[in-house]
Amino acid sequence: MTPAQLANSLDPVSAAQLGESALSPYRVYDVNHWSQLRHDMPMTLSLNELRRLEGLNDPISVDEVERIYLPLALLLSHYVKARQGLYHSTARFLDLNERKVPFIIGLAGSVSAGKSTTARVLQALLSRWPGMPKVDLVTTDGFLYPNAVLKAEGLMERKGFPESYDVGRLLTFLTNIKAGKRDVIGPVYSHLVYDVVPDETVTVSQPDILILEGLNVLQVRDLPPGGDAVPFVSDFFDFSIYLDADEALVRQWYRERFLRLRETAFRNPKSFFRTYADLTHEEASAKADDIWNRINGPNLHENILPTRQRADLILRKGANHLIDQVALRRL
Repeated sequence: MTPAQLANSLDPVSAAQLGESALSPYRVYDVNHWSQLRHDMPMTLSLNELRRLEGLNDPISVDEVERIYLPLALLLSHYVKARQGLYHSTARFLDLNERKVPFIIGLAGSVSAGKSTTARVLQALLSRWPGMPKVDLVTTDGFLYPNAVLKAEGLMERKGFPESYDVGRLLTFLTNIKAGKRDVIGPVYSHLVYDVVPDETVTVSQPDILILEGLNVLQVRDLPPGGDAVPFVSDFFDFSIYLDADEALVRQWYRERFLRLRETAFRNPKSFFRTYADLTHEEASAKADDIWNRINGPNLHENILPTRQRADLILRKGANHLIDQVALRRL
């Protein structure tokens, strides 16, 4: 088998099209099969609540939550219980003082794939489990370097690429969260001004579950030849999800979102993209395609898509933002 053939055999999309490969690390489920795994888990979100959770140009229906996200929430409940049991057993064996250790879920995927909506829906569902666990949601946008730093380093056109993030600060944040520390402070990002907000922070204090959402959360770095310890963001994850879709679709969704922002947020005088509000429909479409071709597309191919196979679960979207395939890593 050639390297290319092996790579294809490990791709969940190919597995779905050709029949599940014995070499694939994933079990692939169509929507009908996956939805049956919900069993009797009740629906805890109303239509009005879903409307508040969905993102711009990223609709989600009650039916989609019932078919996809309720089975996922049930699966995660088993992972959380198993991880907690393992931790307590290990702590007893090592004679350690037990401390609350959050279960961390990483969520990765392309720009405009719908990560924010998925993260918010999961947060709402998980927080309504019996016992009402505390579920916090943090995005990696706040860990981008401020625009002043990016401009000084010539990285404004690389915003969203791995080198545009303060990885050291993010790793310190996750280390403190995983250590069970109280009142861990994180930065806040404003999409309106397209920058980190200097005087605003988010406080995370011993959640039961933390969802970390971002483009490059599954990214790895070059390993040192001497075998020195190099921590990755994903080292702190107990479970990871990649939200997938064909590039043609996410590019289309990005263009549609750009056009809607042109009519809404871009018109705010404080918006970083205020000048785009005055573009015609044709000019705005061309600008969206240009940004995709120069920034989002290359970032997807160079940095985001290559991490897909590192996820524990791959949710693949088709047309109309509907998930049509679920691939779960084998244990």
